[in-house]
Amino acid sequence: MPTNATKKTKHSRGEACLARAPRAARTPPKLSLAVQYAVEAAGLPTRAQVRKWTKAALAVDAEITVRFVDEAEGRSLNRDYRGKDYATNVLSFIYSSTPVQGDLVICAPVVEREAQDQGKTIDAHYAHLIVHGVLHLQGFDHEIDAEAQVMEARETEIVIKLGYPDPYADSV
Repeated sequence: MPTNATKKTKHSRGEACLARAPRAARTPPKLSLAVQYAVEAAGLPTRAQVRKWTKAALAVDAEITVRFVDEAEGRSLNRDYRGKDYATNVLSFIYSSTPVQGDLVICAPVVEREAQDQGKTIDAHYAHLIVHGVLHLQGFDHEIDAEAQVMEARETEIVIKLGYPDPYADSV
């Protein structure tokens, strides 16, 4: 898997997605989705849930694989591709931007711990992280404060439309 480096430009691709016509005014994006379960864990989302959450965050056609992994695989990928020796909740691997092609790797044990620590339901946390990762695949980023504000606002809007609470509101 390639690195998750996002090139910085004056306007991120994520902002360009926001500038397009409203979704109702255009054809919904096409999605080719593969879901892989490389770990057994309580509360893993169904393929239907992953599809629903992914589609909610898409503004362009995409081919995406979502892989749920254990802590060892999550840590190995984060170390190998980001130089960080710990498992993180979600990793985004972008292969192409037109159409969007990429992988999301979700570390189930980390998501479960975070949901519990933050007082969130496991569904709500998985939904948020899928939306977050799909936005990354479309060029959104949060390394710079201004970009983080745009990305977090979009995440919040999508997650609330999906029927979950604001992922950035204090839950505990």
